[in-house]
Amino acid sequence: MTMLAQLGWEHGAELAAGLALGYAFFRWKESHRRAALQLHEQTLLDKARSEADNLTRKARLDAEEEAMRFRRQAEASFTERLAKVSADEQRITQRESQLAQESAALATRTQAVEQQAGDFAKRESALESARIEAEQLSLQRKEQLQRIAHLSAAEARAQFMKEVELEALQDANDLTRHVVEDAKFRAEAEATRIISMAIQRYAADRTFEATTATIALEGDEIKGRIIGREGRNIRAFEAVTGVTVLIDDTPNAVVLSSFDPVRREVAREAMQRLILDGRIHPTRIEEVVARVNAEMDETIVKAGENAVFRTGLPPMHPEVVKVLGRLRFRQSYSQNILDHSVEVAHLVGLMAAELGLDVAAGKRAGLLHDIGKAMNHEVEGSHAIIGADFIRRHGESDEVVNGVASHHDEIPHTCLWGILVSAADAISASRPGARSETMTTYLKRLENLEKIGLSFAGVEKCYAVQAGRELRVIVQPDLINDTQAAALARNLTRKIEDELQYPGQIRVTVVRETRVVEFAK
Repeated sequence: MTMLAQLGWEHGAELAAGLALGYAFFRWKESHRRAALQLHEQTLLDKARSEADNLTRKARLDAEEEAMRFRRQAEASFTERLAKVSADEQRITQRESQLAQESAALATRTQAVEQQAGDFAKRESALESARIEAEQLSLQRKEQLQRIAHLSAAEARAQFMKEVELEALQDANDLTRHVVEDAKFRAEAEATRIISMAIQRYAADRTFEATTATIALEGDEIKGRIIGREGRNIRAFEAVTGVTVLIDDTPNAVVLSSFDPVRREVAREAMQRLILDGRIHPTRIEEVVARVNAEMDETIVKAGENAVFRTGLPPMHPEVVKVLGRLRFRQSYSQNILDHSVEVAHLVGLMAAELGLDVAAGKRAGLLHDIGKAMNHEVEGSHAIIGADFIRRHGESDEVVNGVASHHDEIPHTCLWGILVSAADAISASRPGARSETMTTYLKRLENLEKIGLSFAGVEKCYAVQAGRELRVIVQPDLINDTQAAALARNLTRKIEDELQYPGQIRVTVVRETRVVEFAK
């Protein structure tokens, strides 16, 4: 028992010693770990402080650079404003000096005007005295004339005014005839030279816009494919395009007929594509026609650009080119308006070169003179006026705008372009083969021309001759004398210009003759 107690005590002592040693090791290890943690915390703290210092230093440098940039901008702005203020002060000083000089000159003029007013007042007083004296003398003369002529003042005045009116009319007609003959003598030779030179230098082909388009075929076997089974292909094509397809005995050709040039062009292009493709059936026809219709805007723009290129002008505003291209599909008396505009542009350019004017400006006015005809269904008014308003909105010069607006004399001419464009327009329209019209329109125009001639008093007979190029008027010689015949011719030309539309020009000939017939028995 004692031995066991002793053995247990020894084991307890060892256990206590082990526990004490373990606790000491644990305390050492814990203190070592805390030291390491403190060292790590100190390292992180130093690193954070270093990064904070770097960020603070960088922010301070950026702030200094930004402040420096703002300072430089402020100094530059201040310098610019200072220079502007100095310039304004200098202009104000000059203006004040100019105003002082003008004020001194105005004071001098005012003094001179006041002096003249005094002189005028004296002259007016003298004239009033003379007028009163003249009235008294006139009254005495009238009383003497009434006693001598046995006429009242009203009767004498009426007779005198009638005689003066007849003399004034005779003098006016003589003067008018003299002025016209002199102007013709002086201007006709030069105008003829300039116009003939322009026509000679620009010899365009005769143009005649037909209502049909002919498509050449490689062989007659393609006609059967165009017609289709029981005619379904040709019916589908006519329904989609709105044109008439004529397939007759003409070898290797198909004719497309339509009065609408846009539809005819779409049909022609679609037919050519279908023939080249070889697949001709209703569905394919609809697809091709729809694609050609979609490409028509591009075709119109290309037509406008080509017209500008043909006249040798620099590129114009895109909207002007687009509207100009629409004229490719418009005609006037069967003359294509776009080709007519290009021809007018060349003629105006040639005449401008002969006169020493700006050729480019003249060509622009000539090319754009009928552009209003491409929009007359959109805007109300004369094509010359609406065309001028359109090109003014798109940057054309005032001279070109006036040339377009005044080429039909609807507004006053402010420069020569309107006159030259009008002359070139008449030349282009009156060339043989340039224009034509239907028989109904032609007969109606001749009828209206003769009605205008018969509407004047004293006209006995009236005939439209030379296909409407001349109006021959026969007057009654006992009602109209030679002076009145000349006035009648001028009045007829004015009324024809105001009321009729016609290509070229119309000559008015007034014939006055006296016939005496006797029979020998």
